[in-house]
Amino acid sequence: MKKNINLYLTYYLLILFLFTIFFLYQKHDVANDSTISEWLINYEGGFTKRGLIGQISIYIASIFSAGLRDIIFLFQITVVGIYFYLIYYFFKNLELKRVFVFAIFTPIFILYPIAEIEVLARKELFIFIYFLVYTFIPFNKKNYKFFYKLIFLPIIILIWEPVVFFILFFFFLDLVENKINKFNKLFFIQIVSYFPSIILSIYIALNPISNENHMLMANSLLVNFNESCYMSCELLKTKSSLYQQFQGNLGRYSFEILIRYFLIFIIGFGPLFLLLLNSKLIEKIIFFKIFKNLFFSFLILLSPVILLFAMGYDWGRWINISYFFSIVTFIYMKKNRMLIISDKFLNKNIFTNLNKKIFICLIIFYCFGWNPKTVMTGDVASFPGYRIPYKTIKIILNE
Repeated sequence: MKKNINLYLTYYLLILFLFTIFFLYQKHDVANDSTISEWLINYEGGFTKRGLIGQISIYIASIFSAGLRDIIFLFQITVVGIYFYLIYYFFKNLELKRVFVFAIFTPIFILYPIAEIEVLARKELFIFIYFLVYTFIPFNKKNYKFFYKLIFLPIIILIWEPVVFFILFFFFLDLVENKINKFNKLFFIQIVSYFPSIILSIYIALNPISNENHMLMANSLLVNFNESCYMSCELLKTKSSLYQQFQGNLGRYSFEILIRYFLIFIIGFGPLFLLLLNSKLIEKIIFFKIFKNLFFSFLILLSPVILLFAMGYDWGRWINISYFFSIVTFIYMKKNRMLIISDKFLNKNIFTNLNKKIFICLIIFYCFGWNPKTVMTGDVASFPGYRIPYKTIKIILNE
């Protein structure tokens, strides 16, 4: 079974990577591409949130006298390739119980950015890579993990500061790995490792870029690279303050949207929720010792993300990012024997009782039959497993 998941993952990730290269190449020269707009943010007008990668791209483009979009395209392919490699390395050799197939191949996880190419190669990829690398550091190397967070997490904040809404996942792993069940020295040492990142996040939130500095940044892009500052880049000015970010969503809420995303959340997370309901920590830890299973613990870890939903328009992205942290945290604890999953559940549940043909049909419909759209007002998309190759063939034939 371990060999099977390695084989399936290899084919799955390789196919998705090829589609990724194709779509990124097709859209990297599109004038209004949303992904590129985010990568154009830089420090030419002074310090601003999310400007680090854009500044590095500008620096490389200037050194090699290359097109800025070409440098961003190569940067994106490299980052996606690293992410897929780490995903494979993380999930390889996992015992392939049926419920895990649904939890790993759910359309709100790896497939999602390729199904919704507006999300493809967005800056949360750096967050994913950072967290995956964090899980590869042996948990008995406490100093390595401490300095990894102390030094590199602030850099990640400079790339995509909303990672602060997911810091509870890091802290939760700290508590579990160190078996912290009371307020002691080790507990406060873990908190200290997050101080620079939290302070930097607060500074970024309270010091948005001014209109004058935004104009300098936009003029630099126009003069040096003939690029306009649009979409994500332009939103630095129109949604610079915290109040503006919350205000921007107020007129968009509706009962239909809330119900739709509640169902997306329940159905997309469904297999993982079943695993959480039938799992418990081996060691009791502070704050979470009152829960009999991991379900409510993970709801607590996800609770800060409610603010991200209130501030941002890209609800499909928030679902995808939330699921990434949830499934990686759970599988990491399973691999390192930090939790126990009920044998009764693993060997007898709604999936194990299905015959093989029905099981395969269910995989096709669940994992490749739907996906959430990028923005909160978008309806649920259908059959990405068909639409992704169809879109590719259509583009090739039209050329």
